This record gives sequence, structure tokens and C-alpha cells, in this order.
Amino acid sequence: MSIKFSCDRGAAWQESEHGDTLGMSEIRVAEAAVMAQDCRRVMKPRFEISVLEDRNGFRSALARWFVQHGKDYPWRRTRDPHEILISEVMLHQTQIATVLGKGYYQRFLAAFPELRSLAEADDAALLKAWEGLGYYRRARMLRETARAVLENHGGVFPQDVDLLMKLPGIGRYTAGALRAFAWNIPAVLVDGNVARVLARLLDISDPVDDTAGIQRIWNHAATLADHVRPQIYHAALMELGQVVCRPGVPDCLQCPVARFCRSDEPDRLPVKQRKIPITRVDEHALWMRDDQGRLLLHHEGGKRRTGLWKLPTREAAAISHLTVLAEHRYAITRYRVTLWVHDGSTLLPRFRPSGAESWQTPSGVPALAIAAPFRRVIEQLLENS
Repeated sequence: MSIKFSCDRGAAWQESEHGDTLGMSEIRVAEAAVMAQDCRRVMKPRFEISVLEDRNGFRSALARWFVQHGKDYPWRRTRDPHEILISEVMLHQTQIATVLGKGYYQRFLAAFPELRSLAEADDAALLKAWEGLGYYRRARMLRETARAVLENHGGVFPQDVDLLMKLPGIGRYTAGALRAFAWNIPAVLVDGNVARVLARLLDISDPVDDTAGIQRIWNHAATLADHVRPQIYHAALMELGQVVCRPGVPDCLQCPVARFCRSDEPDRLPVKQRKIPITRVDEHALWMRDDQGRLLLHHEGGKRRTGLWKLPTREAAAISHLTVLAEHRYAITRYRVTLWVHDGSTLLPRFRPSGAESWQTPSGVPALAIAAPFRRVIEQLLENS
């Protein structure tokens, strides 16, 4: 009896001399794990030469692949640094599918098509255009950048790295992205996708996200950067990390630069420091409507959601005895939040709104900038009322 492993289906089986296939339950788990490991190695093309020894060959292979397979994103059809900066800031902490699939990029550009309109935007318009993307500080920082470019550079983005990094909210990655994608001039940039690709190409087994690891990756990125065709090179390297050299098990058979990859076990890379543990949080909010049908909302003034509207919240001990009308779960950074919305109608006779709370008509709610978790609950409860 022989033991085989199906690489394409990820299933192990035993086959007798008569061709009968026996179930997975009849093969030892340890043997299946060993075969799976062997299969991953077989499916990865053989390493031929270090990327550091044939940088031009690596760059050319990457460029050929990208020209043939690169995706058509709207920010790749422009060389306007304003539009490119918006895309980069949005894609920091938000996936491409979300930014495009829900129309965030298009809507924000429609609201602020050029620097001056963004620089002059008030909080209400700015936050409404950004609503749903979260991390609202990014929107305010974009506005500050627009103001700085207008005030200090005559409305024209500087191309010098040092000058770019003096603009609000622009670090070395964003400065490099602007140089490469807006002006096609030499640049170095590293995001999570690039760090993963380089860690696997060079078989880096040390953490890539501590101080030494970050500097090591940036040094390698600088060594490998293509100064002849920076726009294509950097877009290609990031897209390679998105669609081929992806997190978990990469698709090595489809990798255009697999011959340069030293790693025998790319699925184990990159190595990262221990993750911060998830913290679970309960949030308790009130659902209250007055005798005119208006809804009580709170105008945020804290660090996280300044300028946004939400349902008024209270300590659990104060309102947890009230009937729960809705429950909504959401995540933000390392927190997993459960939002409980309580029926506050019994509090109305003696209730007085606080200074940041006010009654809003249901017809006016769509125009308000509301944090996404609260928007979903409010729309649901208004529809059901």
C-alpha cells in the first residue's frame, strides 16, 4: 500500500493495490502533516539566485509580470499627488476592496477634488465625506497637509523627500509613495506587503517589526529599488504581496520572481513580535425619542471621534437594567466592542440632555457624520420604529 498526498486539494489518502481509496481517518495525522509540508516544498519552484546578486533580473521579471497582470485602480490612472495622497492615506488601515467597493475614494474626491477645497473644508463636511472609513484623524491630517502645501509651497507639492516629510502626516513611506506614483522618480517605500515579500525572498527569520527588523527591511528595500522605473517597480512589489506572496500560504507557483526566493517555508514568514492581546469592551447607549419623534444624539468631543455624532452612552450600572433594543459588535485596533442599545423611554419624564447632547430629527440624521457602528444601529432602529 502506498501513501500519496494531493497538493492541489490539500487532502491525504491511502490507496490500496486495487485502487480503493480509504478515508483520512485511516492515516496518521503526523504522517499527513509531514506530507503536507513536503508538498509545500515541492510546489515552490527551486531557488536559483539571490535577489541581491541579480537585482536587474529581479526588477525586470517583476516589471514584466506587472505590465501583464497589474490591476487597474483609479489612483493608477492619475499623476496628481493630491489624488494619490488621498488613496495612500485611505489604504493605510483600510483594505482596497473596502475603499473601492463602497465608493469611499470616489466620494471623497468628488467632495474635495483639489487641494483648496480640502483645505477649506469644515469638520462637518470633512467627516461626512470620510464617514465609514474609521480612524478619522486621517481625514483631519489630509486637510492639514493640504493647508501646509498651499501656505508653504504655493499649492504645489514638493518632490524632495525631506520637504515632503515636513508636511503634516507624511512619513517616509508616504513620501516615497508620492515620489514613485506621482512623479515616477527614485523612491524607497515599505508597507506590510513589501516587508512580507522581502522577508521571504531573503529568508529573514528575525522579527520584521522590531526596531532592528524595520531598519533591516528598509535597507534591503533601498538596495533593491528600481530607480529607472520606480512607479512600476513599487506598484508591482506591493501588488505581488497582495495577490501572490500573500499572508499565510503564498501562491509560489504563480510567482514571477520565485527563482530569487531563498525561503524553503515561506508560509512561516515573516516573523513578527508577539501580538498585543485582544481586549473585549462593552459599550452601553441610550435610544430616546421625544414627543416630536426626534432622536437624542451626542456630539463627540473626545480624541477618537471628535466631531462625529453617536447615540449617548452611559456607564453600564446606570442603564443596564433597561430593555436592550439592539446589539452590535465591531472591532477597532485591538478592541472587540459589543454595543448594547437600551430603551430609554422610561427616563423621558425627568430627562435633561447634557451639553453635548441634542434632539435631532430623523430626516436630518442622514446628513450628519455618524460613527459607522452607531450609524448601522440607528438606521436599523429607525426602520423598525
